Amino acid sequence: MITRRALLKTAATMAAGLVSLGAYAGGIEPLARLSTTRYRITPPGWPAGQRLRIVALADFHACEPWMPAERIAKICDYANTLGGDIILLLGDYMSGMKLVTGVVPPEDWARALSGLKATYGVHAICGNHDWWQDPEAQRLRLKETVAHRALRAVGIHVHSNDAVKSGSAEQPFWIAGLEDQWAYLQGRRRTGLDDLGGTLAQVTDDAPVILLAHEPDIFTSVPDRVALTLSGHTHGGQVNLFGWRPAVPSRYGERFAYGHVVEDNRNLIVSGGLGCSIAPVRFMSPPEVVVIELG
Repeated sequence: MITRRALLKTAATMAAGLVSLGAYAGGIEPLARLSTTRYRITPPGWPAGQRLRIVALADFHACEPWMPAERIAKICDYANTLGGDIILLLGDYMSGMKLVTGVVPPEDWARALSGLKATYGVHAICGNHDWWQDPEAQRLRLKETVAHRALRAVGIHVHSNDAVKSGSAEQPFWIAGLEDQWAYLQGRRRTGLDDLGGTLAQVTDDAPVILLAHEPDIFTSVPDRVALTLSGHTHGGQVNLFGWRPAVPSRYGERFAYGHVVEDNRNLIVSGGLGCSIAPVRFMSPPEVVVIELG
């Protein structure tokens, strides 16, 4: 027979467990953990013998107290130790969270990002929150945001539907960066500024192409001419209940939620990102720096 005392003890144990899980998800994982996730792939068509190490950072969502400029600078210092030939920033530097104690000005988080160093430089795209947190860009339907200007001011190449050739003369590659697919927000309607065809039309030879696209949904339209697509945006669902992600901001649900996806011999890597959106909570989806070895 189950006694009242046993029931109360069980209830107390469960309550303590829930409190502990809440403390971990709301305090420890989003603030104190930083994972390094490594991939080694050779996409179809990648030139034999060509090696490239990419360090990718996504979704900082700068804000106080969860992602202050000082924390961003420390993450950048760590990223510099990973030996990346190139560092790629995948958007969403701004935060739209309400549960904050202060805003981090764009010039402050950009200054922190300016510490990133790599042989072939630092390349960036902007994300939906960089657009949504710029009221002027939304109201006037501008073609760039304060985030674009802040990154450019510290010497970071910001891509907006453009492609540039990088690498060495012997081992060249292209970095192509799309403008955001959810740039303009009007009610529940989202309008993108991405131009995949126009961006890839700027690639003028057969060197491999790395495509930066903040939201991974575009991957269904990416041709196999692109060796690798890199995205952020989803935060890996931000809450991962042992493989079940209750909320993934993608029309495809968990299909492009996180990690290395291969479809029709095309490769996509989706970063789990670094910051938080909506609420300052992460569970089994820790902040991460991504390192990709190509070739």
